[in-house]
Order: sequence, then structure tokens, then C-alpha cells
Amino acid sequence: MPAAPRRPPKQFPFAAELLGWYDRHRRVLPWRAKPGVAPDPYAVWLSEIMLQQTTVPAVKPYYEKFLTLWPTVGDLAGAPVEDVMRAWAGLGYYSRARNLHACAIAVGRDHGGRFPASEEGLRALPGIGPYTAAAIASIAFGLRAVVVDGNVERVVTRLFEIDEALPKAKPAIRAATDTMTPAARAGDFAQAMMDLGATLCTPKRPACALCPFNDVCGARKNGTQETYPRKAPKVERPLRLGAAYYARRADGKVLVRTRAPKGLLGGMTEFPGTDWSSRRDGEDAQPSAMLRATWTKRPGFVEHVFTHFTLRISVHVASVPASTKAPLDCRWVDEAALDDEALPSVMRKVAEHARAK
Repeated sequence: MPAAPRRPPKQFPFAAELLGWYDRHRRVLPWRAKPGVAPDPYAVWLSEIMLQQTTVPAVKPYYEKFLTLWPTVGDLAGAPVEDVMRAWAGLGYYSRARNLHACAIAVGRDHGGRFPASEEGLRALPGIGPYTAAAIASIAFGLRAVVVDGNVERVVTRLFEIDEALPKAKPAIRAATDTMTPAARAGDFAQAMMDLGATLCTPKRPACALCPFNDVCGARKNGTQETYPRKAPKVERPLRLGAAYYARRADGKVLVRTRAPKGLLGGMTEFPGTDWSSRRDGEDAQPSAMLRATWTKRPGFVEHVFTHFTLRISVHVASVPASTKAPLDCRWVDEAALDDEALPSVMRKVAEHARAK
């Protein structure tokens, strides 16, 4: 019979040990303020939005590019949304970019260009949910807030042996994290927990001997570290199919269009194609009504995994005269300048497949 899960104490007494470890081993990150330097709320907010469901290595170049293009929240608010989407292209989860721009506008319009210094005020802004509001309040403003990301979930479930599977375990994890969070240096504590999960309390082969919690961690005592956090069985993603049409004009231009502003990949640039559905006949459909040409289906297909489904796209290519006009809602752009378009990752794959020899 499995042991009952440990109940977290009313106040976990080891925050000082973690903060001492953090002072010695903190990661150097471009958005993280140096010791003794006040954090920039704009930098904290920008990084937290970019880091949602995205790794630190992937975010670093985008973060640096955004700061170069728009050094302040006012600069970002004044930029055309198309430029923001273009700079975000390739980072994924594109609703974040639209909300980023909308949030910058709201900060300027409603708060005089300064981020509100409270969780409640932050949560009222576009694109800022409970986690992000807590992270900004804690890191940027030093407020006591309970910050729980994926790294923190792993640390806390091991520490307290929380056996309930995610996502149902989230309330218990948050309650346990609340017992750990100190009033002083709350922002450093939140970042210390993230660093601990990223560097020592890793999913596989955690470095428990170096952990400041190694004497009090329940999972370490029982040798069950790698079984936490417990996760519900994965649900197989459904497969959707479609076709993409890569038309190249004799003057070196290719045909693209802009997706609707809302919905999946909203506002991004794409190559014309069919809807994405479970119908297999969509893979072979040719756009004769849209653009008359001799189309050739490229061998193989492009596959891309979204959060809730897997997409498989067949790619059809055609060459047309330089005088060919763009169909309704489409436009011709220089093929050599495609990298400057707001192409999401799946459409970059389509371009690579269309141009492969």
C-alpha cells in the first residue's frame, strides 16, 4: 500500500539555505539583474512572456533582438504589430506576440508607461496570467508572490512527495510552494527555485548531493526522485492533413498571404493552401481555381507538431510567368527576402521542402 503523501508544514524553514546557494551559483541570464541592481520590469515581463513553453537557449536571441529593436515598453507599443510578428517568427505560440504588443499599448495608455506593481494590476493586462503576474510582481517589484513554473513543480513534488498526477496536482504544488516562499528576497527565491530545477533537480539523474534541500527531500530519502512529478498518461494527438502551394514567379518572387488576425498562427505569413483537416483528399488538391499553373507534388511531406494535433502537409510547387498577378488576398514577395517575412516554423519547413533539390 503506497504511503500517504507528506503534508507540507505551515512554514517551510529552509529558504535561507536556498538563497545562500543561489548567491553562489545563480545563472547569468541576459534578462536577470546583476546582484545589487534593481530589476527592469520591462526586461522581466518580456523574458517571462517569451519563456512560456519555450527553453532559455531558444529565447536568448529573440530577447536580445527585441531589446535592440525596442529598448523600452513605449518603443514596443509604438511599433507596427506586423513588425512585432515578424521579429517573433520562429519562436512559436504566436498569440504571445499579439498579446505582447497589446500589453505594451495598454501599459502606455492606462499606466503612464509603467507596469503596475501588483499581481492584480498585472493580471488585468493582455497576455498576463496568474504565473506571469506572480513572476513579475516577485522578480521586478520584490513582492511576496507564489511563483510556480515547470522547474518549481519538479522540485516541490520531489521535496514533499506529491503523488497526485499533473495537472491535478497543481493546487497542492502551489500550496506547498506557498509554505516555502519568504517575505524577504521573494524575487531571488523565485529565481533560485527555477535555477535549482534547471541545474540540479533535473528530470533525469538529479545532482542531489549538491542540492541545498538534500537532507529534507522526501523523494531523495526514498530513491524515487525520477518518478516525480507524476504525470497523467499522454493523449495521442490527432493527425490533420493539408496541402501548401509554393508558386515561384520568373522574376524571383513567391506567392504568400497573411492569415486571419485571430486563431492559430493569427497574423502570420503563410503560403496559400488548403484547410487542415482529417480528410486525406486535401493532400492532393491543386489550386487551379486560385492560380492556373502546372503543379508538381514534391516527394514526401512536411510534419509539424502543434500542442493539440500533428499536422502533415504535402507541398506542391509551380513556376509561372513574371507577369502573373497575385490572386485575391495574396501577394508576391522576393524569395530571397523570405527570412524577413513573419513565417511561422511550419511555413519555414514548407519553404525548405519546396526548394530542396
